[in-house]
Amino acid sequence: MALNDFTAAEKAVFRRLDAPEKIQRFLDRDLAYNKEPDGHTCRSPRRALRDRTAHCMEGALFGAAALRMLGHPPLLLDLEAVRDDDHVLAIFRSRGHWGAVAKSNYSGLRYREPVYRTLRELVLSYFEHYYNHRKEKTLRRYSRPVNLRRFDAIGWMTSEEDVWAIPEHLCEIPHRPLLEPRLIPRLARVDDRLYAAGMLGWAR
Repeated sequence: MALNDFTAAEKAVFRRLDAPEKIQRFLDRDLAYNKEPDGHTCRSPRRALRDRTAHCMEGALFGAAALRMLGHPPLLLDLEAVRDDDHVLAIFRSRGHWGAVAKSNYSGLRYREPVYRTLRELVLSYFEHYYNHRKEKTLRRYSRPVNLRRFDAIGWMTSEEDVWAIPEHLCEIPHRPLLEPRLIPRLARVDDRLYAAGMLGWAR
């Protein structure tokens, strides 16, 4: 599973995405946010590129494929929330530090520079920006990294069928708690300015 599995036109797109921040820019500017009902699609990177749309899961798959083209392992990390949707990141390491690319309808749940020494540090950087419409801070757990090489047999990068096996796997694996239980009842609500900032560019 490599660049050769894509068409010449698809390869040309990936070749332009020669840095993680360029991958994030492409996710933000070139792929519209997929507003179809949750669970309706799970497009491969090829289909997301062709349809020019992606939701969180589809954006993470595209990000992992693009990072793979740069020599990174195609790693996904699942963030698990309460009273809210999960979120999926395509993660990478640079000089021993973790970063991420992601597609989200919330402005604060996207790119992270590779400056985090541990995965927990990376996940914590999303905590204040991870909230629901009741202004509750909802992030609670995170998975271990999943290397998508394990799904090469189903052609996850170029499949014309939905690749449901990947999100199903992310839901099944253990997740680590991010917070001590005693801290949760004391969490404050998100203030109005942070809430408004996170909703900037919201696709309705």
